Amino acid sequence: MREANTLMPMRARFSAFALAVIVGMSLAMPAWAQSEPQQKWIGPPSRLPKADHGDSTDNLDTLFDALKVAPDEESAKAIEDRIWAIWSVSDSDTCNLLMSRVTVAIDDKDYDLAIKLLDAIIAIKPDYVEAWNRRATVYYMKDDLAHSLADIAEVLVREPRHFGALSGLGLILQDIGDDKDALTAYRKALAIDPHLEHIPDVVKTLSEKVEGRDI
Repeated sequence: MREANTLMPMRARFSAFALAVIVGMSLAMPAWAQSEPQQKWIGPPSRLPKADHGDSTDNLDTLFDALKVAPDEESAKAIEDRIWAIWSVSDSDTCNLLMSRVTVAIDDKDYDLAIKLLDAIIAIKPDYVEAWNRRATVYYMKDDLAHSLADIAEVLVREPRHFGALSGLGLILQDIGDDKDALTAYRKALAIDPHLEHIPDVVKTLSEKVEGRDI
């Protein structure tokens, strides 16, 4: 009960933020619609190490601590892959089977089918973080930014350290011309994973654009 009580204010705050972005997005539609994404959506690699069902939160905590102090990109990538592996596996065999079909549907660019499958997964197991994140990704692929933002909000309520969702949030905000909040989202992602591919360069560019060059 205590966890539920703390979760609701977080959900309300993030949902209010997402709603504000969605409203602003409708005003900025011509700007983002004609521009290419500045940063690729970060998602799980095609090959993941094996993760057991219900891998513990303590294990994730240890991996995130290691990620912050990884000495090089190769070490960070290995840790990232282990984190993605834990996120990608639920303790439901049914959901895991459906998620494998989602991957096939995405590879086939059958995004409508992928969303239907993800709807079913979320209905069965609403605390499955990666189902929300994967659906946010598919909605983005369909140019449905409002639904993508809503799902990102659900991800970050459940796992605030989800660097993939944070970078996705930055990408959408960048697309709609909100460089200041995009920079904030990217910086949060980098604080969790300093070795995220391409994000440091994006942050450098946006920092100069939003805050100006250092004199």
